[in-house]
Amino acid sequence: MSTAGPDLRAAFHLDDLPSLSRSTVDRREQLRIDPDHARALWPDARVVLVDPHGRTPVARGADGTMSLAFAPTSVLGDAIPAGAVLLGEESGTAFWAVRVPDPGEAESNDAGSGFMTADQWARAGGSPDHENWTDLRSSGADLDARSAGLLTTAVSLLNWHDRARFCARDGSEMDSVKAGWAQLCRAHRHEEYPRTDASMICLVHDGTAGDQAQVLLARQPIWPQGRYSVLAGFVEAGESLEACVARECAEEVGVDVHTISYLGSQPWPFPRSLMIGFSAVADPAQPLKLQEGEIEGARWVTRAELKEALDAGAWSHRDGAPRGVGGVGGTNFEAGAGRDLILPGGVSIARAMLEAWAAAG
Repeated sequence: MSTAGPDLRAAFHLDDLPSLSRSTVDRREQLRIDPDHARALWPDARVVLVDPHGRTPVARGADGTMSLAFAPTSVLGDAIPAGAVLLGEESGTAFWAVRVPDPGEAESNDAGSGFMTADQWARAGGSPDHENWTDLRSSGADLDARSAGLLTTAVSLLNWHDRARFCARDGSEMDSVKAGWAQLCRAHRHEEYPRTDASMICLVHDGTAGDQAQVLLARQPIWPQGRYSVLAGFVEAGESLEACVARECAEEVGVDVHTISYLGSQPWPFPRSLMIGFSAVADPAQPLKLQEGEIEGARWVTRAELKEALDAGAWSHRDGAPRGVGGVGGTNFEAGAGRDLILPGGVSIARAMLEAWAAAG
């Protein structure tokens, strides 16, 4: 393995925030623990409706911009419903989120389960075909900054409430408190807070400059043919972020990395991850050893090849159509037929990392 240090010209950074890291609202804790303040703002607040698949109604501008289509609080009543979560405030307006029914199950859902009632759903404009509804995977990169931050927070919090209905200590039921940002155990009155699972995501490159510089990409067995991305993995208990980067790179593709540098981070609420981005340097001459069952293929790609693949579009596009045309989750596995290098879409921090590295040379 080469011991030469990286070319300093190869250093790069993210020029813009990743798509789901954008936000404009005030999220201070003080806003969540003042029930009188929350009640005072409720009549004029705006509500983000989120179905069990993470979809929400959106408005599309003539110029292609996309923003959330909020519901008024009048459809939920004069009092803040038990299942609502406070997302934040902006210019004196509070933004909340509530879970709404799957259109095929509207009659079986009720407010006690954390869903709007079928009547509330109809008054809020709910339609059986979910016309003009989309999710973060499909359209997160197309949303404006306020909308992206609100929907990312809404999906994160509502996912947590769906999965944490009982106390981890004694199994008793939990009640939502602090405007949805904590849960209180009925049996012993201790609080639980939303969980976030830290995951490193690392762009490994050879430390050189120019169009012949190389980046290491890999693919999972379940991905569509030709789809590649950077390396990623969860941080283990008692492990530092830097140690996780080194371990995961060695485990997944068998390379030793050095010059580990922080790039940025992005929430990834599927269901509760925080992607923490790094770059690292490795030697392309070191043989690749793929982790069985996790990595189906890995390859070094030149900067020139990467630029060409970036220009060709993302894996979530199909036949030139914009993101959001696919089914739930925006997983258009048909995308990129005939291409041998398809890259992640703009909603992922992986795309931002690859674009930044490509532009650095």
